[in-house]
Amino acid sequence: MQKILRFFLLLGLLLPALRAQGVRDIGAVVVNNDSKTLPVRVSANTPELNALANQAFRAHGRYRLAGSGPYVYDIKFTLVGAQQVRVDVTRGSAGAVLSETVSGTSARNALLRAADLAVERTNGLGLKGFFTARLAFISERTGKPEIYTSDLFCGEVKQITRDNAFALTPRWSPDGTRIIYTSYYGSGFPDIYLIDLASMRRDVFMRVKGTNQGARFSPNGRQVAMVLSGTGTPEIYISDTLGHGLARKTQSDAVKSSPCFSPDGSRLVFSSEPGPQLYIMPVGGGGMQRVTAGISNYCAEPDWSRADPNKIAFTCRVGSYQVAVLDLASGRSAQVSHAPFDAQEPAWLADGRHLIYTARDRRSSVLCILDTETGASMPISQGLGSSCLQASVWTP
Repeated sequence: MQKILRFFLLLGLLLPALRAQGVRDIGAVVVNNDSKTLPVRVSANTPELNALANQAFRAHGRYRLAGSGPYVYDIKFTLVGAQQVRVDVTRGSAGAVLSETVSGTSARNALLRAADLAVERTNGLGLKGFFTARLAFISERTGKPEIYTSDLFCGEVKQITRDNAFALTPRWSPDGTRIIYTSYYGSGFPDIYLIDLASMRRDVFMRVKGTNQGARFSPNGRQVAMVLSGTGTPEIYISDTLGHGLARKTQSDAVKSSPCFSPDGSRLVFSSEPGPQLYIMPVGGGGMQRVTAGISNYCAEPDWSRADPNKIAFTCRVGSYQVAVLDLASGRSAQVSHAPFDAQEPAWLADGRHLIYTARDRRSSVLCILDTETGASMPISQGLGSSCLQASVWTP
C-alpha cells in the first residue's frame, strides 16, 4: 500500500487544487524581452476573431503586440465565409508578405490556421505554428473530474466523459481519433479506458489487479506504454493498441510513473525513485539510464518534444514545483518557469519552444502557455470557470 501511495504522489494529483471552488487569477507571468521579439499589429474584422487573434499572438513569445507604437508586420484577418478566413501580412515598404484564404472546421478554427501561416511566414527563426493544436484535459465543470477537449485557447469545448468518477491523465492517439485515460468508473479501481471520438464508444483497455495508469501511445500509434502494479510495485509495460501482447519492461522495487516515448519510438523516458528522477531505456528493454542530475531531488512528469528530440520537459521541485527542460545533447537541465505558484504537467507544443502546463495554487488549477525561452506565461483556461489540469496536446 505504501508503494501505491508513493505512486500517486509521483503523479502530482493535488486533489485540493482540483476540487477548489472558482478559479483565481493565476498563471500570468510577464517578461520584458523586447530585443528578441517582433512588434506586430494584429486585427480581424469581427470582434470575436479580433479577440482570438490578439490572444494568440500575445501568447507567442516571438511576438509583441505593438498597440499604437511602431511595428514590423501588419497582420490582418478577414472573415470571408462561415468557415473561411483570409490572412494578409504586410511589412512596411516591402509590401505584401502573405495573402491567402484558409478554410477550417469553423470560423474560429480557420482563424487559428491562418494565424499559423502568418507565424511560419514571419517569425524568422524557422518555428512551426502551434495555434491549431487541440487539448484534452481534466476539468470539474460538472462537479466531477471529467475529460474535455478544446482548441488551444479553450474554445469549442466538448465534454468527452460522463463517468461521474475520478478520471485522470487523458492522452491523444497520434491521429487524434482516440483518447486513452484512467478512470475509477465501473470497477471502482483505476483502470485504463480508450474512447473513440467519432462514435464516443468507450472500451476497457487494461483492467488487471492493482493500479492501471499513465497510458500513452507511441508516435506511430502502434504501441501503448503504461504503468501497472499487479506485481506489487508499479512497473512499465508495453502492449499493442488493443491491449494485447503485454510485455513488462522494468523490474525493481522502485516506483515508476509517466512513461513517454521518444519521437522515433525507440526509447522511453519515465520517472522512477529514488527521488524521483528521470530515466531513459530502450523500448525493447534493457538498462535504465538516469538522465537528470543536479537540478532537483524531484524530477517527474516528463514530456519528450516531437520538434526537438534533444528536449524533454519535466516538473522539478525547487522550493515550489516548476517546469524544467533537459537538453540531451549537453546533458544539462534548466528551469524554464519562474512563477510565484506551482508549475506542473508540461506538454510540448509543435514548435519545440512553447508548452502547455498546469499553474496551481492551493485553491485552483489553470492551463497556461509557457515560452521556454523567456519564461513568459499566459493562462488560457480561466474562462471555463473551473479548475483545469493534465492537458495533452494533439497537433493536426
